[in-house]
Amino acid sequence: MGEIFGVLAAVLSSALGGTSIGATRYLVGSIDPLAIGSFRFGIGFLLLLPLTMLRGDRWPGRGEWRAAVGLGILFFALFPILFNASLIFTTAARGALALSTLPLLTLVIGAVLGSEALSWRKSIGVMVATLGVAVALLADLGSAPPGAWRGDLLMMAAALCMALYGIWSKPLIRRSSPIGFTTMSMAAGAACLILLAGFRGSFAPVASFGTPQWLAALYLGAFGAALTFYLWAFALERTTPTRVAISVTVNPVTASLVGTWLLNEPLRWNLAAGIVAVFAGIWLATTTGRRVQAATVTVSNQP
Repeated sequence: MGEIFGVLAAVLSSALGGTSIGATRYLVGSIDPLAIGSFRFGIGFLLLLPLTMLRGDRWPGRGEWRAAVGLGILFFALFPILFNASLIFTTAARGALALSTLPLLTLVIGAVLGSEALSWRKSIGVMVATLGVAVALLADLGSAPPGAWRGDLLMMAAALCMALYGIWSKPLIRRSSPIGFTTMSMAAGAACLILLAGFRGSFAPVASFGTPQWLAALYLGAFGAALTFYLWAFALERTTPTRVAISVTVNPVTASLVGTWLLNEPLRWNLAAGIVAVFAGIWLATTTGRRVQAATVTVSNQP
């Protein structure tokens, strides 16, 4: 039952990540990506810190501070820099598809490092979900700007950062707590982004912020950082990195649905078909076949 909650938390986390794209796109016209990341994870940290202290959640042990900080810089600093930089060269649709290589990267790296068993069911589920994303974005994939491959490679590098974080952070999260680990690692990433943004003068446009800009920044901090990445850590504590990673295929689908709702974009057949394929892939990768379940029950009942 705990694993089911983990998968549901990962899907909700990725869905929230998809809705955050709208707020990010809105702010891109006012401030640069470094400042956006600083607001997102800085506010997220400020919201998670009192919650962690009030709940009395376990922090990573002293011997694991270096690992927590390193993973925080990898996921909450390097990942958003690569993610935002990729969208300079490629379209959002191609970028979303490149990011959807995350489950495949996690599956392969996990198998190579011996942290997760490679199964046919997981592999097929990953491929079906990735195909679902491609189908959902079918209409937009042909409109690629010159040199879009640079953005595609940057987004795949961002997906690699995310895959490594998911694999390496899982044992650390289990030994501490989802909120405690996320708070410490997010603080490290936010500090890096704030220092870089301050050095580049990225906060200068904030003086002209109005209510809509502040609301977008607060949304990113509260929902796009604090809640999204708490749920991601909660999921990693309860299920495998590949089963968490496959939920990222929900992200571009959610972003497309938000566009349909807010921007009156038509709900095309390919989006509907893609949604079905994505959830079919997630079901395949996160469930076990009847034979495996029967074998597990038989073994567990042996004296």
